[in-house]
Amino acid sequence: MLVSAVTLGCALLLGQVAMPETAGPEAPTEAAPEQTPGPPPVPEPWAIQMPVPDASSPHQPYDGQVRCLALPPTPAIPSGAWRARCDDAKKECLVSPAYELDSEGHESDQPLQRVDGCVPNLMPPRTAREYRLVPALAEAPPGWYRDERGRVLQYNFDLHRRVYVGGAWAPRWLREPDRLDERVRVDFGVDLEWPGDSNRLHRMTLLETELYLGDAASYEATLLRYDVRSQNDAPLFRVTTFYGRPRRLDIYANPGFWMEVLHGEQVRREGVRADFLSVAATDVTLDLWHSSDLVSYVRLRAGPALERDVTHAFYTLVPAAALEGDLTLDRDGFHHVRFGAEAQKVLFAQAVEGRPLRPERLRLRAGYEVIILAVNDQPISVTLDGRGAWRDDVANVPAGWEWSAQAGLRFSMWAPARRSAPASAPEKG
Repeated sequence: MLVSAVTLGCALLLGQVAMPETAGPEAPTEAAPEQTPGPPPVPEPWAIQMPVPDASSPHQPYDGQVRCLALPPTPAIPSGAWRARCDDAKKECLVSPAYELDSEGHESDQPLQRVDGCVPNLMPPRTAREYRLVPALAEAPPGWYRDERGRVLQYNFDLHRRVYVGGAWAPRWLREPDRLDERVRVDFGVDLEWPGDSNRLHRMTLLETELYLGDAASYEATLLRYDVRSQNDAPLFRVTTFYGRPRRLDIYANPGFWMEVLHGEQVRREGVRADFLSVAATDVTLDLWHSSDLVSYVRLRAGPALERDVTHAFYTLVPAAALEGDLTLDRDGFHHVRFGAEAQKVLFAQAVEGRPLRPERLRLRAGYEVIILAVNDQPISVTLDGRGAWRDDVANVPAGWEWSAQAGLRFSMWAPARRSAPASAPEKG
């Protein structure tokens, strides 16, 4: 009985043990099922391929904040550096490359010139995506223009603020005796101009020099010349007429002041040389007309000068009266006309053999200057000048007229844009 129970237990135990199977080829592993693509990731703000501006693109305004933008690189702008001026009301940004473009329209290594520095764009991403980007040309200062490659150039010039040097062919014709002197002129000087308070304009000329070389070499030079002009709002006289309906006419007086220090002149006629030095001259001026910015004018000028006759070593008093004008004919300062007529009388002179006791002088002058091109934004102009002089203050030389026609070129350095220069781009034409 005991043996049978043991035998049955062993049989049951052996039946529950799993027998090892013979190794066979591995079953192929099933590939993981493909995941269904979800929504695309949210792009960064302004993740677009921005085209470069062209000649028809708008210009950025000169005022307002400039923002630095980092856009995706493109073949034309591999750095992705752009500048933007944004209009928050329109939700629009005018953007321009931060570097100049080469002749192929690709980004160069030259940063834009005469632009304001940009600040990082701190606009939140959600807000940034609401703005529309428009390719544009970068801003330029008043009187300057930026082309489609981002290069800046000056197109407006103030020839009353400059350092200049020039030369001209300047033949002289003497009526008595009838002869022609072949000469050339070399000239240089410094012109300054600045506005003052209460509708005033100040103008100064330093080291104005004209050297004549060739037949009858001579010179004329001024150390300093200064004048101030004004605009009075209150009329000097109020004239009322009573023919028909009463009418009032306002007559304004716009006086000014003019002075000259150390004006030297050397005169040569018929082999005779005379030297004169005006130590100081002070005149009052009265504008017959002037422009609203006081730059252009037609005026009367009169006053005395203390002069030394260097040749004969004595001082004289020389009162003078003049009608003169200085006109800038266009908005950009390319065309200038200057003219004048001045009469002088020499008083308190010592007697000199061969000339009157009170000599006289009459000077006429008309000139035109026009800018033809600029080198490194420094203008080069053509000067045309006609002059006439009558005098009897040269001893032993008969009184008579001398005429001069002069034509040359002048190079102006430091000629900034005029104070009235527009901020917009120049007119096409």
